[in-house]
Amino acid sequence: MNGAEGERLVGAEAGERDTGETGIRPKSLAEFVGQAEERRNLAVYIEAARRRGEALDHVLFHGPPGLGKTTLSQILAGELGVGFRATSGPVIAKAGDLAAILTHLQERDVLFIDEIHRLNPAVEEILYPAMEDFQLDLVIGEGPAARSVRIDLPPFTLVGATTRSGLITTPLRERFGIPIRLNFYTVEELELIVKRGAGLLGMQLAPDGAREIAMRSRGTPRVAVRLLRRVRDFAEVAGADVIDRIKADGALNRLAIDGRGLDGMDRRYLLCIAETFGGGPVGVETIAAALSEPRDAIEEIIEPFLVQQGLVQRTPRGRIATPLAYDHLGLATPKGYAGRDQGDLLDLGEAGE
Repeated sequence: MNGAEGERLVGAEAGERDTGETGIRPKSLAEFVGQAEERRNLAVYIEAARRRGEALDHVLFHGPPGLGKTTLSQILAGELGVGFRATSGPVIAKAGDLAAILTHLQERDVLFIDEIHRLNPAVEEILYPAMEDFQLDLVIGEGPAARSVRIDLPPFTLVGATTRSGLITTPLRERFGIPIRLNFYTVEELELIVKRGAGLLGMQLAPDGAREIAMRSRGTPRVAVRLLRRVRDFAEVAGADVIDRIKADGALNRLAIDGRGLDGMDRRYLLCIAETFGGGPVGVETIAAALSEPRDAIEEIIEPFLVQQGLVQRTPRGRIATPLAYDHLGLATPKGYAGRDQGDLLDLGEAGE
């Protein structure tokens, strides 16, 4: 699918495309687990739009990856009974790409733009009148022969998704009438997701096996489903009919997923701060260089869960490993750790070097 064309799916079809086993994604708000308050509010917005016969206001989903932003966008289209088109910010390279997508929309369609924070600034400027007035202003030609053309668009719903809402420009952010923050899931919610996935995959999963997978899924449904599939692989090869806690634990240990859900990369990150840099503070650029990983991967994939679990502190001077991190790694807390300037332990956002 390229940015200029996309693909229009209607109604329930919007939720049927899935990588791997088809159908694991929930197709309605009733099937969706977690984000209870956000789901309740969305149900109200959807019902109000249906009763008025209008397009739903523009929606912005933001939060860590794997929490259901794409799935909820597909559900919106399914609940509204309208078409669904998907693309991503980096793919829309120029104004013509955006124009091709917008002019193919039908009334009240949902247009989903993933990684919307990576939109080209020139494309973003053209998007403003399209979102506000459902009009597209294009300049055709160059020099003295150039002329401006205004194209009327059918009312549509733009759904943006981003893992870094701070990088979205203020003018774009303010044009979304429904901003929704998605948060990490509880173990109980992930347990329900794992049980549902096991049923759809035809697995015999014991309650304690589902619990074990849920506890080690980093609060993220995408991770939970991925681990469920890998546990199934190990169980099938081993000839296990029912997957209980012991079998799930054995499979997850072979995947190097520990009891908190940390994988090898997470532990490398923590050990880098704790051992190589004496517990910190250390800047994220230095950590990225030490691990040979891009800064974006560290900030968007590794750190959110570790910060949420209290294993890492983001401070004005850099990252600090907490006593809980030392305990989890089986290391002794450095001498004098408790005597650090407590002002350093304030989380002031995206602190770096």
